Amino acid sequence: MCLGIPGQLVEIVDLAEHRAIVDVDGVRREINIRLVAGGDTGSVEVGDWVLIHVGFAMSKIGEQEAAETLQYMRGLGDVYEQEMTDFKQEAQL
Repeated sequence: MCLGIPGQLVEIVDLAEHRAIVDVDGVRREINIRLVAGGDTGSVEVGDWVLIHVGFAMSKIGEQEAAETLQYMRGLGDVYEQEMTDFKQEAQL
């Protein structure tokens, strides 16, 4: 299963290449921010929260929504733990 996970942008690595680092529950990983980095969809900056799916920031979300979603996901137990394991492994590739 692949879930959309809230993450906070902690670094814009290369805006021209749409690369940024997010923190998801203490795990940092590079993602693609092309879908939320500008144009008709708005823009993002360090500190913003985004919903991440398969390495892409799909949308910008508020801090409260991110916190509520993470709390709910943690309550899923094994499903969330597996998703975080996968997220950590992908970060190490």
